[in-house]
Amino acid sequence: MQRIRLRYTKRGRLRFTSHRDFQRAFERALRRAEVPMAYSAGFTPHPKVSYANAAPTGTGSEAEFLEIALVERRDPATLRELLDESLPVGLDITDAVEARTSAFADRLTASEWELRLDGVPEEAAKDAVAAFLAAGTVEVQRRTKNGMRSFDARGAVVELEVVRPQPDRPVDGPCAILRLVVRHVTPAVRPDDVLSGLRAVADLAPPVPAAVTRLAQGLFDEESGTVTDPLALDREAVPAASPMAAGTASP
Repeated sequence: MQRIRLRYTKRGRLRFTSHRDFQRAFERALRRAEVPMAYSAGFTPHPKVSYANAAPTGTGSEAEFLEIALVERRDPATLRELLDESLPVGLDITDAVEARTSAFADRLTASEWELRLDGVPEEAAKDAVAAFLAAGTVEVQRRTKNGMRSFDARGAVVELEVVRPQPDRPVDGPCAILRLVVRHVTPAVRPDDVLSGLRAVADLAPPVPAAVTRLAQGLFDEESGTVTDPLALDREAVPAASPMAAGTASP
């Protein structure tokens, strides 16, 4: 059985796609691309697809990951192209590697986010960020299926800063762009929790909902202050020798 790890995006209007909707779209893409999927056993077999730490509905993402199991070997690059062509624009497969290491989920320990706050001046955002970072704890509340839950939104935040807009994404009027790096903890601290924290400590309330995009997820590199690519270890790993090659002895 071959395992392939894929990186995909949720862009534009498709950021409102729920995880269940994406699952259905991806399984249709697998059928269209005629991917030789491995299936689970039992009365209702389903394709062996493992999803990792999906972004909340309504947020964009450049760094979502999943793993599929195949019963026949396929070239990862060719498979990526076939699946990408079979998915709607916005749900894009951007990378594919053969899984040559274990414990992939353990490498998804942090996320880098961009929060675009239209209508918020940069100076107001900088003051709010400074107040948030200076606080020992920032208690926020989130509604769950069991009712309202209170937790600290500060402890999981590794970095939070106001950054300049990207040249290809100009702003029209007041707009603050925040870069947020947050560790994956329990309970999970999401970008909207940090926004609630900014409101709590500095009364920062954007006039329109923030546009939130996950830029990366993986291991946090303390030295560089970046979130590293979790697929890098699979690319760098030496392919395992085939059983036939391993059993061939020199005369």
